[in-house]
Amino acid sequence: MPVPKLPETKSQHPAPAKSEGRKPWKKKSPVEVILDQAEKLKREIAETEIDLQQKRKQLQKFEEARKLFEAT
Repeated sequence: MPVPKLPETKSQHPAPAKSEGRKPWKKKSPVEVILDQAEKLKREIAETEIDLQQKRKQLQKFEEARKLFEAT
């Protein structure tokens, strides 16, 4: 004999938690999308340049240390 199904009290998918900091979705025009992507790319380039400068300074210190070791 089949088991009768109980009515589900909860939905299959849990409701997402509402966060008050989230903004409502706003459709962007293609121009806005391109401008946002350009800004994002500029920020990434700036971060990469900062990282590269730090690595160059570190390399310079290693080169100076290598010269000291070679001199002895």
